[in-house]
Amino acid sequence: MATAGVPGRFYRCACFCSENLYVARYGLHVRFRDEAQLRRDYGPILRSRGCVDPKDFEELLEEALLEELENFERSDLPKGRPNTMNNYGVLLHELGLDEPLVTPLRERFLQPLLALLYPEWGGARLDSHRAFVVKYAPGEDRELGCHYDNAELTLNVALGKTFTGGALYFGGLFQAPSALARPLEVEHVVGQGVLHRGGQLHGARALGSGERWNLVVWLRASTVRNHLCPMCLREPELVEDAGFGDGFTREEPDTVDVCALT
Repeated sequence: MATAGVPGRFYRCACFCSENLYVARYGLHVRFRDEAQLRRDYGPILRSRGCVDPKDFEELLEEALLEELENFERSDLPKGRPNTMNNYGVLLHELGLDEPLVTPLRERFLQPLLALLYPEWGGARLDSHRAFVVKYAPGEDRELGCHYDNAELTLNVALGKTFTGGALYFGGLFQAPSALARPLEVEHVVGQGVLHRGGQLHGARALGSGERWNLVVWLRASTVRNHLCPMCLREPELVEDAGFGDGFTREEPDTVDVCALT
């Protein structure tokens, strides 16, 4: 089967504004449902990063999480930010590069390759994306804590400039950050990219020197994510959104039996 067309409308999952938050103070991407779940799932790693007494935890709940949530709810995200974690960069659709650049890249080049590499993760059925460039530099973002991508598959390409450090590191699929004992590290090479599953725990080590720019493309397949949101791991609760949204649809993409055409 091959995709003959794409859905006319895309949505996001309501969990974007209620559960998945990046707490910059501790460099950690957390799933937040209630205080008991937060303590159970992230207590050890938060303590290791300085959240050690009850006051620290209360401030985390009252300030960090609530502030993030309020920002999400009153903002039309991303407001110039490439995602909820990086502060410096640009969304390619804001530059008018989605249709002339990123969509052909996804449809003509990435999809045939990913259909072979990741068939069970929607590699052959990619129908939307979110593409952005992130910047790491002294005095700006220097590293990125453990997190998952809101994507079935991710492409991360080092564009430049001259830099040291900042290696990517990887854990397992949907692994808890506290269990990340021996991560796999991958050094950036300018002009080369890394393909990985969006649900694979990963982060970026601190930049040593220089300035690093990376193109990141979150690749999405509605036939996969319509059944299970990769961020809250539940059936998505759809919310209206513009453009590709977060890649969820109310209907399956039209398909055609390629064998019947021969």
